[in-house]
Amino acid sequence: MTGIASGDLRYPIGPFRFDGESSADRRRQWMGEIAAAPALLRAAVTGLTADQLDTPYREKGWTVRQVVHHLPDSHLNAYIRIKLALTEDEPTIKPYEEARWAELPDSRGEIEPSLLLLASLHQRWLMLLRQMSADDFDRGFRHPEHGRLMNLNEVLAMYAWHGRHHVAHITSLRQRMVWS
Repeated sequence: MTGIASGDLRYPIGPFRFDGESSADRRRQWMGEIAAAPALLRAAVTGLTADQLDTPYREKGWTVRQVVHHLPDSHLNAYIRIKLALTEDEPTIKPYEEARWAELPDSRGEIEPSLLLLASLHQRWLMLLRQMSADDFDRGFRHPEHGRLMNLNEVLAMYAWHGRHHVAHITSLRQRMVWS
């Protein structure tokens, strides 16, 4: 993983990378990033007008509004996938068409329900994550699009990055557009 800013507007903090290393300290760090994501997202959109919310973060990219709605959609799927991995032996998860989800009517509506959903979801998700053992994090699920077993250490790292990644889409747009 990288925290270094990227010149690529698709990856303002760089693309996700997992080095395969995990430890209790790294998991605590990732959980801290998941805990912080809802407040960081709310801060990133505070004060934006409807027109600003409907501005794409890059050419041919999602609007800020769609990004806000995408985060709870994606993280709900992650939460469920983790629960499946904890209760089944190497389940194969069902991917979803996130780009098509972003076109549904609820992804064009008010953002407050999604901000609240993300905050509540992360609170509940962290209740689970903080009680998981090292052996639990060694469990995993099969992702058909990746063609391999993804262990929950990698999944935790990926979703910690995912929240920071999308918040950075919004904050970098605000900087480029000089929106205070």
